[in-house]
Amino acid sequence: MRTYLVTGGAGFIGSNYIHYMFRKYNNEIRIINVDVLTYAGNLENLKDVEKRDNYTFIKADVCDKDAIAKIFEENDIDRVVHFAAESHVDRSIKDPEAFVRTNVLGTFVMLNCAKNAWMLEDGTFKEGKKFLHVSTDEVYGSLEDDGSYFYETTPYDPHSPYSASKASSDMLVRAYIDTYKFPANITNCSNNYGPYQFPEKLIPLVINNALQGKSLPVYGDGKNVRDWLYVDDHAKGIDMVHENGRLGETYNIGGHNEKQNIEIIHIILDTLLEMLPENDPRRAHISRDLITYVEDRKGHDVRYAIAPDKIKAEVGWYPETMFEEGIKKTIKWFFENEDWMKRVTSGDYQAYYEEMYK
Repeated sequence: MRTYLVTGGAGFIGSNYIHYMFRKYNNEIRIINVDVLTYAGNLENLKDVEKRDNYTFIKADVCDKDAIAKIFEENDIDRVVHFAAESHVDRSIKDPEAFVRTNVLGTFVMLNCAKNAWMLEDGTFKEGKKFLHVSTDEVYGSLEDDGSYFYETTPYDPHSPYSASKASSDMLVRAYIDTYKFPANITNCSNNYGPYQFPEKLIPLVINNALQGKSLPVYGDGKNVRDWLYVDDHAKGIDMVHENGRLGETYNIGGHNEKQNIEIIHIILDTLLEMLPENDPRRAHISRDLITYVEDRKGHDVRYAIAPDKIKAEVGWYPETMFEEGIKKTIKWFFENEDWMKRVTSGDYQAYYEEMYK
């Protein structure tokens, strides 16, 4: 049975990846989920898998080299999928140190522990061992609205502490690949959306606020463009790169769903009205009058757009979920999990929200 070590598995993308892998492989694999459970890590995301014999949760910080080394010593890890990261740009502007610590030092610790566990005396690596580092398209910087795309060969040009920390972690992985012939891949994805996403991010924030008649904050003029990727499509891409990708290569995973932020909000409002029953009192809250333009984010990139040509040609992956379909799946999930939303939007998150969008 192949053993996967998944870091940050209690977060949004990590938990969706774990669900995807158990749906695909069921009892053919074992997953060890390592998460320190920051504000965005929620074990409730994995309630339906926690009793599986082939699933283990370990609370640990990826920056804790002794804890991570112990996991490798006590388990024969075949694959690492490294999600664990601080990921919200706004938070990185307020507290860049946390991003450098987790995203750079944490990646270094994971790489070093895997290298120490997998390297043989002759400097080669045990057969079948693979490390996959999950990164972001934000490392490439910003595109003009001219039809251009990010490719794997696009020079790095990060503009926020978050994207700079992810660019740094990418470079560490590349250094281990080049220096030690370390068996790794990097994936750079576009903006994810779907179930279990913490509501500081645009799509769950708009869904949650609109249903309550709260304002919908929009940075600047709302015309910044993002490429949206349904999280299940991303999980499938990661698995396919692990299985079929060429070691040492980087693969961009993009959704071919480019939309302005303001367009996303309009689509969500229209879809909520389409999906809510006629007698649902929340329909009265939903209005474009809720849209509130706020001061633009510092260093706000104009446009992201990924060309997933390489992953399609070499690995056979392509995005299957168009945004109009994916947003309906996402809204349906939030309708069915209102208690989850209430729990994660209490306490510290509310205080942060008020400070960030006041």
